[in-house]
Amino acid sequence: MKRSVETVTINDLTMEYSIIGEGAPIVVMHGGHSNCLEEFGYQALIEEGYSIITPSRPGYGATSKEIGESLAVACEHYVSLIRHLKLGKVHVIAMSAGGPSGIYFAATYPEYVKSLTLQSAVTKEWLQPEDKEYRAAKVLFHPRAEKYTWKLISKMNNSFPQFIFKQMFSSFSILNYNEAREKWSEHDIEAVRKMNNRQRSGRGFFIDLAQVNDLTISDLKSVQCPTLIMHSEHDGSVPIDHAHYAKKHIENSELCVLNSWGHLIWLGHSSEYVHRKFMHFLTDYN
Repeated sequence: MKRSVETVTINDLTMEYSIIGEGAPIVVMHGGHSNCLEEFGYQALIEEGYSIITPSRPGYGATSKEIGESLAVACEHYVSLIRHLKLGKVHVIAMSAGGPSGIYFAATYPEYVKSLTLQSAVTKEWLQPEDKEYRAAKVLFHPRAEKYTWKLISKMNNSFPQFIFKQMFSSFSILNYNEAREKWSEHDIEAVRKMNNRQRSGRGFFIDLAQVNDLTISDLKSVQCPTLIMHSEHDGSVPIDHAHYAKKHIENSELCVLNSWGHLIWLGHSSEYVHRKFMHFLTDYN
């Protein structure tokens, strides 16, 4: 994929973004530990004739952490980016921890949004201080430690790809590794290795942990654009109840519960169905 990475200065703060492809614009709110170099699901969309604009969310990549003062401030900057690029109305994809950003943006700036797609997305309270996952994340992905955490993970993954895939499996799926064997493919092992080589937390993941609790029921109820909610029933990172919660509170929404092996719905034997379903949705509202 030919990707251009740029920065733009907005209110004396920096926003990093990438652009891939040409055609109707899709803005991606990437997930946690990611940035404008995200890849999941991109190649198929480019082949279908879309362009993908991915801003590094606040604290990730080269985007200023100050933009993450609140969801409101962050979304003001996304609007400025859309105006800067003269995109007009866009489709929005919100992945995983990017869910609150996508929902708030669609609710607050309907004049810029053709459709919203939530993919494995956080839609309500998520990791809490009393959760062991939260406590572990505060140590492993602290801004002073995350560089070394990801360096170790990527080095181990490059040396032992299948072993690391197996070790990490439970963080993505509620199925056990052997139980899910028929759902994942050998390609997934390489895709996860590549993911671990591009992941960084920066200060962004700490911002995510705080901002997820800023999202309100009112925000979900304010989303008026057509919304597709795609979520695996076996998701071990963001439980399926997040998808049902979004379906309950977003009026013009469709829920697609997937039988994929876990959180990474772009992988596995069901990935082709995920793409077809998404393309039908985009075509309807293009």
